[in-house]
Amino acid sequence: MFRPKIPTMPTPTGHVSLSAGVEPTTIVPAAQTPPPARVAPAPSRPTVQLTPGTALALVGGGTAVALVVGAVLVSMLLAVAITGVSVAVCAVVLRSLLASEMKRR
Repeated sequence: MFRPKIPTMPTPTGHVSLSAGVEPTTIVPAAQTPPPARVAPAPSRPTVQLTPGTALALVGGGTAVALVVGAVLVSMLLAVAITGVSVAVCAVVLRSLLASEMKRR
């Protein structure tokens, strides 16, 4: 069940034959030609041109991301603070219960 299944290559089902039209060729050296003139390579990446609309969209998107991340972080901080306060209240209540129990004995 947990062993990997390795796929197998399918075997051909029909008659397989090599093409009869393949013949060996001889290599003939070409005449010496001068190397072509060097051409400046084209840039591999196009340049990015920011239009006012694109810049405004980027600023708006960045602002939205910052607001969302800020809201998430503030809510997490608030959750930790509320948890800490509730643990502190539980500790005070337990301490007072144990102290009153000790006074009765």
